[in-house]
Amino acid sequence: MFTSLKRFLIGRPLKSNELGEQKLNKTKALAILSSDALSSVAYGPEQILLVLITVGATAFWYSLPIGIGVLILLAALILSYRQIIFAYPHGGGAYVVSKENLGMYPGLIAGGSLLVDYILTVAVSVSAGTDAITSAFQSLHTHNVAIAITFVILITILNLRGVTESASILAYPVYLFVFALFILICVGIFKIGTGQVPPELHAPIGTPVAGISLFLLLRAFASGSSALTGVEAISNAIPNFKTPAPNNAAKTLMAMGTLLALLFSGIVYMAYYYGISPREEVTVVSQIAEQTFGRGFMYFFIQGTTALILILAANTGYSAFPLLAVNLAKDKFIPRMFTVRGDRLGYSNGIIMLGFCSIILIAAFKGQTEHLIPLYAVGVFIPFTLSQTGMVVKWIREKPKGWISKLIINTIGAAISFIVSMMFFLTKFAQVWSVLIFLPLIIYLFHRIRKHYEAVGDQLRLSTCEPVVPIEGNVFIVPVAGITHVVENSLNYVKSLSPEQIIAVYVPFEREDEVIFEEKWEKWQPDIRLVTLHSPYRSIINPLTKFIDTVQRKAKESNYQVTVVIPQFIPKKGWHNILHNQSSLLIRAHLLFRRDVIISTVPYHLKK
Repeated sequence: MFTSLKRFLIGRPLKSNELGEQKLNKTKALAILSSDALSSVAYGPEQILLVLITVGATAFWYSLPIGIGVLILLAALILSYRQIIFAYPHGGGAYVVSKENLGMYPGLIAGGSLLVDYILTVAVSVSAGTDAITSAFQSLHTHNVAIAITFVILITILNLRGVTESASILAYPVYLFVFALFILICVGIFKIGTGQVPPELHAPIGTPVAGISLFLLLRAFASGSSALTGVEAISNAIPNFKTPAPNNAAKTLMAMGTLLALLFSGIVYMAYYYGISPREEVTVVSQIAEQTFGRGFMYFFIQGTTALILILAANTGYSAFPLLAVNLAKDKFIPRMFTVRGDRLGYSNGIIMLGFCSIILIAAFKGQTEHLIPLYAVGVFIPFTLSQTGMVVKWIREKPKGWISKLIINTIGAAISFIVSMMFFLTKFAQVWSVLIFLPLIIYLFHRIRKHYEAVGDQLRLSTCEPVVPIEGNVFIVPVAGITHVVENSLNYVKSLSPEQIIAVYVPFEREDEVIFEEKWEKWQPDIRLVTLHSPYRSIINPLTKFIDTVQRKAKESNYQVTVVIPQFIPKKGWHNILHNQSSLLIRAHLLFRRDVIISTVPYHLKK
């Protein structure tokens, strides 16, 4: 039943040689890897206004120069990540760049930040998309968390079906969103240009504002820079592109940067000219669309496509998180299971882990996007700063042809990214302080995992492993619960191995049972030694363990191997297991981690 459900949801398994068919062309890659960055225009401009509103609506004209500053940072990031794509064509992005140029610790900080950032990508995107839906249908506002979790589950299943299949489906909503916003911006600018929008709605540029300060402007700039999250995803996911992968990735990155710049500047300008003020239950884009088209078809079309791309922007995380996890797992910093491809040739363990963590985050923050965005943004600007700084070090060290211009680009990007990161810590410390705790914890966890893998390698390597003591003979211990076909099957198996000694162990709770069982055993298996261990406290595990320890100590003196053979019957139907005590499983679980004792289970399958 489970297999049938899995096939229905995920599809048939793909052969390894079909991996090439799972690569993305530029059109699909732009949709699946740029959805996070493009969708952020739906909340990035709003974050600027949320800061400026603290000193009054007359300060909204500052959103224009702040928006220009965000565009300058965007240009620096796009040019920098284009250089990273060609310098590191196998992907890895900020983690690989930081590790190779700045050292292991900066690399782990970047890698840990990005892992958390991609989890936040899913949580923020889906929460923001849910907000867009409930802005149009406000009666659903109380069900935000349930709606968001449902979307995460659906996107997780879609990604488990494979990169190409998910990209084919998700491309349409992304391009519909871009189309809808371009219509909104063009119609809005046309109305502004023809005088249909009263200029009294906004304060003129240059209007003096009481209480404005450089610190507040930097804070608004940092908040608006949240629109740039997701810019690094393409450099992380180069292996997902069709050949030539670096060229296709670079062209996709430039296309994404161009679209993001046009959409972001258009929304910022219209929000200013319309005098839009941020409200708790209605997004800025929703207000712009309503003032431009009214609550007609175009309004709901824009809200629908906005909701779709905000939700599907989570797919950027699903594309980049598994590939980053692969790089970390290859370096032995996270479990190796993240390097394993699933039935559909995707890294299924990374996809499932991402979905699970995102659901926990949405539930913990109750789907409130405004509480997630600062943590989300600082989580991505730390890797931005480290990757840019790493490239600066690379150009200074290698000095390739034309390195001066590359150095300038990366230096500007590193400086602005660092300023933005610091502004988040200074202005939103109450919301981002947890970064200072979970990042050291993640790095500590990385080291513990790597230390474990190194210890395992040292112990398994033949050149360094302790010499194996030769086995001179075998002692088999068979726990028995009665005289049955199950026990008989196990004893016949042990006899076939020609052991030196077989010991059957029976643990009675009553003395009467002990005497009766010994008499029956003597008649049934007189050639096999029986040991009875009376247990007045009705425990099977404790007396059995003590007896095994005693036998094992004596056997070790003669280089004998102790093997515990556990009889177990297997019911015909799986649900029948709940009707039985499963003592054999408890014994096995308890003995499995004891040194120098081999555990073997002999199954006996029931027929009805």
